[in-house]
Amino acid sequence: MTDIQRPTWLPETVWPWAIRTLGSDGDRIAYTDTGSGPILLLVHSGTWSIIWRDLIARLERNFRVIAFDPPSMGLSDDGAGAGIDPTASAVDRLVRELDLQEVTLVLHDLGGPAGLQAASAWPERVVALAAVNCFGWRPDAAPFRAMLQIVGSAPMRVVDEWTGWLPAASATRFGVGKHMDRATRRAYITRMDRRGRRSFHENMASALDHDYTLVDAGAAAIASVPILTVFGEHNDPLGFQPRWKALGSQVEQVTIAGGFHFPMCDDPDRVASSIMAWHRASVIV
Repeated sequence: MTDIQRPTWLPETVWPWAIRTLGSDGDRIAYTDTGSGPILLLVHSGTWSIIWRDLIARLERNFRVIAFDPPSMGLSDDGAGAGIDPTASAVDRLVRELDLQEVTLVLHDLGGPAGLQAASAWPERVVALAAVNCFGWRPDAAPFRAMLQIVGSAPMRVVDEWTGWLPAASATRFGVGKHMDRATRRAYITRMDRRGRRSFHENMASALDHDYTLVDAGAAAIASVPILTVFGEHNDPLGFQPRWKALGSQVEQVTIAGGFHFPMCDDPDRVASSIMAWHRASVIV
């Protein structure tokens, strides 16, 4: 575990925490580990950990918060490439090598299935789960599968690699950019370069035909722990929140008014306070 040299486009004013790595050259996972207290492991797959910045700043006062860049994304190496399996392997490596116990998983987007798949190997380490605009099951609804097929397609990937439409669109207030200043937006877009954009689409494609056996096993194994869902008001068209409600026995649900796919970027104060209040009231560590 070593610190890495900070890129010039990621100043401390944008990312005020040290960036460390696990692994060797070509297979390194970049992560940030800050704060103290109960452990929150933030899992996302699709972009990179800058999406968690405003939430980390609020939660590190009361928690030990760990965020990482999945393989082929952000400051991590390519490793085994992008997708649910490589992200799940990265989660597993972090938990085992940092020897994390009594972990609360905070999952977003394809971090849902990736985090649950990893947790299937060590459910005894998981004390709670917060699902932030994510799913944790096989995509079986036709609209959901159609979306994954379109966004994960080779033509869509190639167009985005050459035009950069995805980071441009997602950096707006409808994506991650509502509270980003110019320097932060520039950093986000810089790392959503051609490699990052390619990895995003490959990640989406991986969800379509993934073997969800271990995802289902992870969900079943931790179904009895407290679960919090946090979704943006305008971004649950496929009804994920009711499905999360049916998965566990202790499920609390929060909707972020005016929020979209990245509620932790839309209203980091509300998301942070919701996690803190839920954790204090429901989670025993």
